[in-house]
Amino acid sequence: MFITKIHPRFGDIDGLGHVNNTVPSIWFEMGRTEVLRMFDPDLTLDKNVFPLIMAHIDFDFVAQMYFKGEVEIKTWISKIGNKSFTISHEAWQDGRLCVKGTAVIVYFDFVKQETTPIPDDKRKMLEEHLITG
Repeated sequence: MFITKIHPRFGDIDGLGHVNNTVPSIWFEMGRTEVLRMFDPDLTLDKNVFPLIMAHIDFDFVAQMYFKGEVEIKTWISKIGNKSFTISHEAWQDGRLCVKGTAVIVYFDFVKQETTPIPDDKRKMLEEHLITG
């Protein structure tokens, strides 16, 4: 599991004083960074090197988050398929689960424009962070 600490910015807050519902998607993206490094350690994002695309993302808002108070983003692998894997995320503030979600990532050959199986060495790295249940 990867843990990312976030300090909400003033601009993350909506008119009601809550963290805006668009912000967790950015925070969860930050949480995925270490997973992406498994596939492209320098994050060159060169289409000849970087082999991932996002196929699906979802969020459930469980509790409100506020400006004051650090937010902890928990990120882990929850499923590994042949050509894709699922990353799960949670955002916690003051000991409360506030947002949870998933992202389905597909291993993709940008040159051929097709999905391809996840290589065994990458699969092993993902398995080190696999939490099910």
